Amino acid sequence: MRVDWHGQSAFTLTGESATVFVDPWGDMSAAASRGIEWGYPPIAAPGAVDLLIVTHEHMDHNAVELIDGEPTLVRSLAGTHESPLGPVVAIASEHDGVAGTERGPNTIVVFELDGIRIAHFGDFGQPALRPEQRAHLDGIDLLFLPVGGGPTIDGATAAGIATDLGAPWVVPMHYKTAKINFLDTEESFAAAMPGAQRLDSPSFDTAELERGGEPTAVIPAAP
Repeated sequence: MRVDWHGQSAFTLTGESATVFVDPWGDMSAAASRGIEWGYPPIAAPGAVDLLIVTHEHMDHNAVELIDGEPTLVRSLAGTHESPLGPVVAIASEHDGVAGTERGPNTIVVFELDGIRIAHFGDFGQPALRPEQRAHLDGIDLLFLPVGGGPTIDGATAAGIATDLGAPWVVPMHYKTAKINFLDTEESFAAAMPGAQRLDSPSFDTAELERGGEPTAVIPAAP
């Protein structure tokens, strides 16, 4: 399965059986009025997408208009949803540590592609997983976690969740890179993980990754 990182929390996952896009961001020019610099290249339409997922309704995650065609859309709604890939489980969570009262709701999405069980945490901001959330997250192979702090969990908290879940591959997202001027970097997350593999490209293929006994941080280059 090929994974392409478009910056922030946006990923295309291309498998043999289907293509999935998660959390596309669109026109971010309005953020400049808040002092936010956004230098990621615009997301190019990835071609045929079978499943489009939006974890929550913030402008750096919900630009569904970028995706052509008529993909199945799972949009920021908790529950079990049918899709061309089979069930997509969207787990209710919060964008902050105060029951969503500051930044609203978020969903953690879990699905399978090419036999790989995937979890994308969106803008998860809780200090810890609740037992009823954790119950849906066994057997994850590929885990996408925000690590940049601020409106989401920080690197140390993300590393603790990754270690608890035991996913072989953990991809950090939603952190400061050379392309944006806010959030914290991924450094504290990488330092807290049992292993880290830094890539030279924003894309990778899971077939080329080693699968060890402990979770490994797979860190793509910024797009």
